[in-house]
Amino acid sequence: MTMPVRAALYLRVSTGRQAESDLSIPDQRRQAKAYCASRGWEIVADYVEPGASATDDRRPEFQRMIDAAITKPPAFDVILVHSFSRFFRDQFQLEFYVRRLAKAGVRLVSITQELGDDPMSNMIRQIMALFDEYQSKENAKHTLRAMKENARQGFWNGALPPIGYRIVEASEQRGHRTKKTLEIDPIQAETVRMIFRLAREGSGSSGPMGVKSIATHLNAIGIRTRDGGRWGVDAVHKVLTRTTYIGRHRFNTKFWKTRERKAETEIVEMAVPAIIDKGEFEVVQMLLKSRSPAMTAPRIVSGPTLLTGICFCAACGGAMTLRTGKSGRYRYYTCCTSGESCTSPNCASGRPRQTPNSGGSTMPSRTVSPISPIPC
Repeated sequence: MTMPVRAALYLRVSTGRQAESDLSIPDQRRQAKAYCASRGWEIVADYVEPGASATDDRRPEFQRMIDAAITKPPAFDVILVHSFSRFFRDQFQLEFYVRRLAKAGVRLVSITQELGDDPMSNMIRQIMALFDEYQSKENAKHTLRAMKENARQGFWNGALPPIGYRIVEASEQRGHRTKKTLEIDPIQAETVRMIFRLAREGSGSSGPMGVKSIATHLNAIGIRTRDGGRWGVDAVHKVLTRTTYIGRHRFNTKFWKTRERKAETEIVEMAVPAIIDKGEFEVVQMLLKSRSPAMTAPRIVSGPTLLTGICFCAACGGAMTLRTGKSGRYRYYTCCTSGESCTSPNCASGRPRQTPNSGGSTMPSRTVSPISPIPC
């Protein structure tokens, strides 16, 4: 007696909203069960992906199914999908996994696109996959265009708003959907204002504070992030550099897959209520730029020596370093260049050079090396 074909069902919709309100997954399951019953196949597992794109393989249930398929022996003989687009909307990835499954002895079968294993069927499947991929990219293009226009008109497209704001329903309704906008969250907005104040003025006992110092200060006084976590350098830096807080929220700044920045021509500015004055924002940007490691070395920003990085020997161009005398009683600058390469009377040897006086004897030179002027 031959064993029945063991089938695993893979059911998928693209978004969580579809999973909650759509009838697609129950319909896919009903058709898959009927298909298996008509052929005498046994359903041994089903994998449901309620809200995941088929443009890549970053899907938990999909990966769990593949792992079960390539184990030896495989847990099933066939993966059954409603259409090949439920499995993948990327032609290369579809073929990659079809061949990987074939090596393990598992076939991919579509209910609505029945094909064989001959070369002609393989070619038809690849053509169908190309059309699915094209359709997916066209849909994404049109969706993004609509979202950009929505942002231009001042409406929120979704996702978590920046700290200091909350989502509210707008009075305007278009079609069956109510538009959303941002308004200032009075509690979180005070945290934003404090962060900018610390960056500009400090806490009262210090001057302007850097990003790391601000994060440490907020955590020390018990102020937490919106979700109750501790502040980090990245979170503070995002607050300080976001133009949203001066009323200009930037939408569509990065590619969602690679997180690479998009060209300025692709970015849309959305008008939102301002929390920070524009002048204050610009002052903070200048302070951040002056502290940036790309512009100024960290030791110059936080070092204890006042003239670090800006005081140089006029004779050789070497940096002037701080030295002490009389067991730390006196502090003075000397040229850091050693040997005879510097003609300054005060070199890095730690002792003033001996220069002859008019009577032929030598005496210590008291001349201090001239300091190069600091450029404005």
